[in-house]
Amino acid sequence: MTPAVEISGLAKSYGKTTVLAGIDLSVPTGTIFALLGPNGAGKTTLINILSTLIPPDRGRATILGHDVVTEADLVRRSISLTGQYAAVDDLLTGTENLQLMARLSGLRPADARRRSAELLADFDLVDAGPRRVKTYSGGMRRRLDLAISLIITPPVLFLDEPTTGLDTRSRQALWQAIRGLLDVGTTIFLTTQYLEEADQLADRIAVINNGQVVAQGSAAELKAQVGTELVEVHDASGRLLAEHQTDGTIDGLQAVLAGLDRSAYPDAQITLRKPTMDDVFLALTGDAPADQNRRELVR
Repeated sequence: MTPAVEISGLAKSYGKTTVLAGIDLSVPTGTIFALLGPNGAGKTTLINILSTLIPPDRGRATILGHDVVTEADLVRRSISLTGQYAAVDDLLTGTENLQLMARLSGLRPADARRRSAELLADFDLVDAGPRRVKTYSGGMRRRLDLAISLIITPPVLFLDEPTTGLDTRSRQALWQAIRGLLDVGTTIFLTTQYLEEADQLADRIAVINNGQVVAQGSAAELKAQVGTELVEVHDASGRLLAEHQTDGTIDGLQAVLAGLDRSAYPDAQITLRKPTMDDVFLALTGDAPADQNRRELVR
């Protein structure tokens, strides 16, 4: 089966600044793929190339087998894009926004009304439909924006940091809506800085840093790269003093304990925990994730 997204050697620079330094990725159809990375890593630039908004300097990318440069029109018929900021008209109601975009997408008036009503129901916006969008919360605006991108259900949907700025409840509601898209066969390619988002949603994850893919795999596979178990050293008040990786074996644990300076930790307490996506992010990029207050660790 033709991959939904196929990328080979993709590169992009602006002047002397290299944004993408040779990206290789393949996304199977009917899956959720997450591109995880810090600010400035090149995530949005990659999305813009894949959605034909800007050309690459070199390399090749295809969407369902169509080249994003030489077959841009065919690519645009196969995709939908929701950017970082909700592209909705504040002066129109939610229903009017949907019906307007449905008509611009080629639906007849009756079909536009029917499809708008379906989407308002799917995204829990029925009661808000008659209200002007300027009265919506951030989560409601984001759900409306995603609904608009699905007026014509696309084979491939690009979501550029879809839940940035949303509260936990709104984020989880949007996650549920995104998962539901798999039922109609849509492939979802999303970028995010939220580690839990990638962990919860994605079948596969790629971590990008400084314009390069530094790791990819399932969440479980990426966590395994950090270690099977992490040994945390806490003081008597519970403050984290140090953290060490082990392979999960008794020998590995004994080696960590033998290497501890007992005089430096006279009242130390030891705990074991499984790696998280926070640990993956820190290990691969060297940066704390934007949405977490990451602790300074002694390794």
